[in-house]
Amino acid sequence: MTTRHAIVPGTDVSVTGSLPEAYLEVLTPDALGFVQDLVRHFSPRFDEALDRRAHRRRAWERGVKLDFLPETEVIREARWRVAPLPEDLKRRMVEITGPVDRKMVINALNSGADVFMADFEDATSPTWANVVQGQVNLRDAVGGEIHHVDPRSGKHYRLNKKLATLMVRPRGLHLVESHLHVNGRAVPASLFDFGLYLFHNAHTLRERGSGPYYYLPKLESHLEARLWNDIFLYAQEALGLSSGTIKATVLIETLPAAFEMDEILYELRRHSAGLNCGRWDYIFSFIKIHRCDAGTVLPDRSQVNMEQPFLRAYTQLAVRTCHRRGAHAIGGMAAQIPVKNDPEANRVALGKVRDDKLREVKDGHDGSWVAHPGLVPIVREIFQEHFQGPNQMERQREDVHVSAPDLLLVPSGTRTEEGLRLNVRVGIRYLESWLRGAGCVPLYHLMEDAATAEISRTQIWQWLHHGADLADGRAVTRDLVESVLLEEMEGIENEVGREKFRQGRFNEARALFARLCFSDKLEEFLTIRAYEILDRSSEVEQV
Repeated sequence: MTTRHAIVPGTDVSVTGSLPEAYLEVLTPDALGFVQDLVRHFSPRFDEALDRRAHRRRAWERGVKLDFLPETEVIREARWRVAPLPEDLKRRMVEITGPVDRKMVINALNSGADVFMADFEDATSPTWANVVQGQVNLRDAVGGEIHHVDPRSGKHYRLNKKLATLMVRPRGLHLVESHLHVNGRAVPASLFDFGLYLFHNAHTLRERGSGPYYYLPKLESHLEARLWNDIFLYAQEALGLSSGTIKATVLIETLPAAFEMDEILYELRRHSAGLNCGRWDYIFSFIKIHRCDAGTVLPDRSQVNMEQPFLRAYTQLAVRTCHRRGAHAIGGMAAQIPVKNDPEANRVALGKVRDDKLREVKDGHDGSWVAHPGLVPIVREIFQEHFQGPNQMERQREDVHVSAPDLLLVPSGTRTEEGLRLNVRVGIRYLESWLRGAGCVPLYHLMEDAATAEISRTQIWQWLHHGADLADGRAVTRDLVESVLLEEMEGIENEVGREKFRQGRFNEARALFARLCFSDKLEEFLTIRAYEILDRSSEVEQV
C-alpha cells in the first residue's frame, strides 16, 4: 500500500512523499524521532552557518581577499594529531564513488576498491524515491542481505565475500529535504541522510568490526566542521555509541576551506579520517568566490587541469597538512571512464587516468577516487607500486610551502567557442538527466555529476558577466550564448534521437540552464533551483 502525507505518531514529523511498504522499513517512528531530535538541536546552527557564508560572500564581493586566519594561527603551529584510525580505514588506495541505487551499491562494494563512497549528494538526483530507497539499499548492504535482479537482462547481483569499506556522503548544509517536515518546516537534507543511516546501521556496523563512516561535502570553514563534530557527539550519545565511533573525511572542495585545513582537522580530531581533494567543486568554488573580479576569469574547463599551479598548491598543501596530523590525504576524481568499442579513445582515456594518479601518488596522496569499477585495478597498481605499507603518512612533505597568493593564482589558458559549446552541451544534458532522477551521467567519455555541471554554467555566467573574449577575438555576449544554446539543442536532439528528445526533459533543462547563465547574480548552487522544479509525480522508483 502507498500513502502520501502522513503525520508520524509521537512526533512533530510530517511526511509528504509517497510511503510504500519498503520505505516504512527505514522511515520508522523511532528513526524519524531521532531525525527530529537532531533537527531540533541543530537546525538553528544550520541557519547560522548559512548566514555566515552569506556574510563572508559579501565581504569577498567587496574585494576582501581570502587568507589564512590570524586568530587560529596557534592551531596551525601547535603539535597535535587526530585520533587513530580504525583498521578498515587504514588502507584507502582506491575509493570508488557513485549513487545509491541498488545495482550500483552491489557493484561498488564488489569492485575490489578499498572504499565505496555511497553518494547522496553530487551523484544522486534527490527524488524522494532515490533518497529513501537509497537508505533501504544501504541498510540491506550493511546487513548483508542486498540483492538485485536486472529487469532487462535477468542478471542476478549479490555481494561477494570481500567487500569495500562503506562510507556515506550526505547532502550539503545548503540543501533541504522537502518531503519531510518538523513543525511545518523542511528539514536539513544532511541531517536526514546522516541520521537515518546512523540510526539503522551504526550498531550492525560495529558488530561487524567496522563503523559509521562519512564524507562531509561543501564545508567552507572550521566552524562548520565544529558543527558536524557536535552533531557526531550528540548522535553517538543518543544511540549509545562510544565517542569517536563515527569517522568522517572532509572534502576540501571549496576555496575558503583550503585556508582552514588544519583547523578543520582540529575540530574533528576525535572523528577525523582525513581530507579529500574534491577538485571539480573546488574549481566551481574558485569561480564563485571571485565572481565580481574581472581579473580571475577562467579559461576553458578542459584547460583547468591538475597541472595548474593553484590546484598543485592546494593538493600538495592537503598532503602536508594531513600527514603532519596523522590523517589520510585522498586524491580527487579523474573524470575519464573506459570507452567501449573505440580502442584508441579508450587508450587515451586510460592514459590520462594513469598520468593523473601517478602525479597524486608521487605527491604523497594515500589513495584516490574512481567513478568506474574498470579503473580500480589500474589505480591500485599505480599506488601499490609506490607504497611501502597501507598509506604514505610517513611522507611529511616538509618541502611544501604554500602561501595565500599560491592558492589564489588565476589559471592560465584560452577561452574558445568549442569550450563554450561543450559547457552548454554538458550543462543541458546533465540537468535533463538530473530532472529525470539520474545524478551521475556518462557524457562524451567523462563521468559528469553536479560538480562538473556547476563549472559549466558558472563559467558561462562569468564569461558573460565580465564580457570575456574568446581566442578568436569575439566577446562572449548574450546574443552569442543564445545562438549557441539554440544550435546545441538541435545537436543534442540529433545525438539522442527525436523520440527520446521529445520524451525527455530537455526543454526544461535548457530553460533552467539559460536562467542560471543569464541571471544578474550568480546563483550559489544549481541544485537548489533544480530541486524546486524537480517533478515529484514523475519520480523513478529505484529498485
